[in-house]
Amino acid sequence: MSQQELTKRIRANPKFHELKSKRNVFGWTLTVIMLLAYYGYIAIIAFDKALLAQKLSENGVMTVGIPVGVGLILFTVAITGLYVRRANSEFDALTEQIVQEEMKK
Repeated sequence: MSQQELTKRIRANPKFHELKSKRNVFGWTLTVIMLLAYYGYIAIIAFDKALLAQKLSENGVMTVGIPVGVGLILFTVAITGLYVRRANSEFDALTEQIVQEEMKK
């Protein structure tokens, strides 16, 4: 079986369409969540600087904006990890099933 023939059969497989749909929905969902978080942070900086400029303590120099910014970075790492975990388990398993099914035919 040629590579082109295998590719056509995989693309015609209903599980491939399921995989593609699940992966796209999950990816776009995480993208929208990240964009909302990031642009929300930027909007607060633009429209309410005083909120993030508040000091955490009377004698301290750190403002609320620093831990919120660090939290945003950690949130980015967390949702990336979430995507990788799902991709390495569910998406890779489904990909392997599709390839095995089509190689047996």
